[in-house]
Amino acid sequence: MNVSDATIAQLERFIKKIAQKFPSSEEPVTMTDIHIMLSQDTGELMAFDDNDKEITRCVVDEWINSSAPDFYDIVAGTVRDLLARMHEVADGLCILKPYSFILENDEREHLCELYIADSDIRIIGGDLMNGLDEDLDKFLADLFK
Repeated sequence: MNVSDATIAQLERFIKKIAQKFPSSEEPVTMTDIHIMLSQDTGELMAFDDNDKEITRCVVDEWINSSAPDFYDIVAGTVRDLLARMHEVADGLCILKPYSFILENDEREHLCELYIADSDIRIIGGDLMNGLDEDLDKFLADLFK
């Protein structure tokens, strides 16, 4: 599934609308993450805070009734890349750091973290502790040899 330039432009507007709800100031006062809910059936993309208060929404026509088996992976990669390119906007929200952009399906199930903004580091892509279980298993196996 290719993502068109029109969809990228629409996603940029979506992220900028989120930023408008949290304009930068010297002292961040809000403590929240940004939950991005995506419906594969309707193409609807909605952003919420931790209290389920809607921040913004849009419909991506290209994604309506998508039958791509890796739909959420493609969308996650697209939004992740866009957040990386727009890192000044993503990092500049008036939210106490660290905060995350989290992708959820239409049943509000956590799919992945798209972006983590922190004062000193920026993590783009994947889960923060990806592969931790395998690393610990290998470490313990080596330790008990």
